[in-house]
Amino acid sequence: MPVIRFLRESRDVECYPGENLREVALREGIGLYGVKGILGNCGGCGQCITCFVEIPDVGTAQALSPRTGVEDQKLRRRPDNWRLACQALVEESLVVITRPQLGLANKDTQLTAAMASPLPAGPTSWPEPVASPGDAQEFEPLGEEGGATGDEAP
Repeated sequence: MPVIRFLRESRDVECYPGENLREVALREGIGLYGVKGILGNCGGCGQCITCFVEIPDVGTAQALSPRTGVEDQKLRRRPDNWRLACQALVEESLVVITRPQLGLANKDTQLTAAMASPLPAGPTSWPEPVASPGDAQEFEPLGEEGGATGDEAP
């Protein structure tokens, strides 16, 4: 599975290819939002720009889906390696810095250490569902069994 290495939180999180970065982060308890974002985020529509993240390794451009038109518009005054987590789909393993507007103490040192241990490539597709014998249920046509026919004497 692709691994998202959240640098600020010092956590590696697995996800399926094509999963939304914001949803993965929230599911895993990763804090994407500052106070403004907690109080007024748009719920993943790309309108509030409070879920932006930094993707520090330029070589991982293919690790996320391409920037959307919403991102191009909303992030036009931000660095090119910032993305809206709600608009990005994870395709391959990558390193993410949450809340990059706050800065990160010893960022270069932490980034060098994070990049020193390689990220697993992960699978390229979702696992196939396993069918169990009870999945295919057969239904009997409705009949008159169990009901009164009206021919019986009271």
